[in-house]
Amino acid sequence: MSSSTDKPARLIGLAGTVNFRDIGGYPTSDGRSVTWETLFRADSLNRLTSGDHAEIRRLGIATVIDLRTTAEVEEGHFDAETTPVDFLHLPLMESVPDPEAFRTQPGLLSSTYVEMLDTAGAHVVSAIEALASPGGLPAIVHCTAGKDRTGVLIALVLGLLGVDDELIVEDYALSAASMHQLKERLAERYPDAADEILAADEVFSAAPENMEHLLTTITARWGSTEALALDLGISEQTIAQLRAALLEPLR
Repeated sequence: MSSSTDKPARLIGLAGTVNFRDIGGYPTSDGRSVTWETLFRADSLNRLTSGDHAEIRRLGIATVIDLRTTAEVEEGHFDAETTPVDFLHLPLMESVPDPEAFRTQPGLLSSTYVEMLDTAGAHVVSAIEALASPGGLPAIVHCTAGKDRTGVLIALVLGLLGVDDELIVEDYALSAASMHQLKERLAERYPDAADEILAADEVFSAAPENMEHLLTTITARWGSTEALALDLGISEQTIAQLRAALLEPLR
């Protein structure tokens, strides 16, 4: 475990990803902080190099949670034979909306985040239970961009840990720096749709207001992230285990 004077980089440079980040280091309301090198968020993991896998093994990853649709997973997923992990497919959406819908329906991206809570609550519960379970960490949570579905789940985890909303929004917005590179990679991978991908600014937006809308909605409808978690069916014991597993002890 790294000391407070030797913190790991938040963005981890792997050849096969553009948005692989450590969520450690964020302070919490009770004076603690999220432990480094314990929970990571990422974009797709199906194009990792041998060197990438070596780094993931160095990190000691025990669990990979893939939040993508079944169709996306069928195109390729994390190679658990090269790097043995507990691989969990827990889709937060049945299908990805057409990019044109984001251009014609303002606010669709942020409303989609709220919709995930209403339609994929069981998978949210399973993901958080997996992270809280003994031996479940270190873990990677990922989707295609590491921004939207991953952003929703990581926001809930950080909220349960006691991280302020402002920092949750800041963490979400860090994805913006990687989105141009991601668009270029996807355009190269899908040349027939390259023009559409490169023009899809709203789909690849990591504007703070997207996450602010989700957090404001959670407060308005449930009162707090913990109340939301309990309503979804996450037990108080699981929440306590999550905090014990992901927070540095009080000093």
